[in-house]
Amino acid sequence: MPITPDNLLAAQPRRGTLCWCLLLMLLVLTPLLAASFGAAEIGVVDVLNVLGKRWLDMGQVSGIREQIIWELRLPRIILAFTAGAGLALSGFVLQSVTRNPLADPYLFGISSGASFGAVLAITLTGGTVLAGLSLPAGAFLGACLSVLLVLALAGHRMTSQVERMLLSGVAVSFMFGALTSLLLYFSTPLAAQSMLFWTMGSFAQAEWHSLWLPVGVVTIALGLVFGQKRQILAMLSGDETAHTLGVRVVKMRLGMLLLCSLITATLVAHCGGIGFVGLMVPHLVRLLLPGQQPILLTAIVGGLFMVWVDVLARSVLPSQELPVGVLTSAVGSVFFLFVLRRRGQ
Repeated sequence: MPITPDNLLAAQPRRGTLCWCLLLMLLVLTPLLAASFGAAEIGVVDVLNVLGKRWLDMGQVSGIREQIIWELRLPRIILAFTAGAGLALSGFVLQSVTRNPLADPYLFGISSGASFGAVLAITLTGGTVLAGLSLPAGAFLGACLSVLLVLALAGHRMTSQVERMLLSGVAVSFMFGALTSLLLYFSTPLAAQSMLFWTMGSFAQAEWHSLWLPVGVVTIALGLVFGQKRQILAMLSGDETAHTLGVRVVKMRLGMLLLCSLITATLVAHCGGIGFVGLMVPHLVRLLLPGQQPILLTAIVGGLFMVWVDVLARSVLPSQELPVGVLTSAVGSVFFLFVLRRRGQ
């Protein structure tokens, strides 16, 4: 059959339907498979038995395996999915409102600012119980400070200087990274060891009672982005075009930057700094569905991606766990060079 524009247009809905069917299947299988990976030998049948016992009051499983699955692995999977979805959503929004394919919470300095705020909160509270209350606030203040610095460095004509905003974000990211390292250097060995968690990223401290905040923030943010979908996508055509369509460009851009700061700060406070997810996932979704901007699909792909990265981090080495942020940065740096080369061509 000859390739014509009509054939290509007809293939887009079929590709979209295939992607959604595949994602729905992965959404069902991923928690079952991911919960079976780890140091303890646990199978998919054990996971099904635990879920049946907890939800339907049926199924037999040993107490130790039930504790490992229900108390350790399932909260970790939910937190990883939430973090991946939130970071991917932030990357999509930043790339849209700045019209820069390289925009990302990590490269924009938001993640580094939030990490600095979290580490500073731990330092000031001495790692006590009070740190658990001040961590989200400190991370959010650090993220907001990084956004304000990026906007200040971009100048008063930030609406037309999106490239300068990204360069300012990289500079702010290095600055907050240096300040975080300085805090680690002057801390006690015990405090420095605990603070390394927030700089390299991990889901090891996930617990059921603390999941409500990241899940709630990411869910509300997803709803807000859906509500402003037309305005966000209009900004992809340029500030002048968006302005003629009735979009308040400066207000919308600042609001979305603060929303991404809130998402990133909440996730950093619970799982540390994880970079390049917001850069990679939106591009991967665009490669799957060229010409479309699916928000929900981007969030789902980001969540699934982060769950399997976490599985790799706790399974690649025997009796040892790699930081999640190290893996995403290693893969993301290569992907960053790929995007740069593709954009240059």
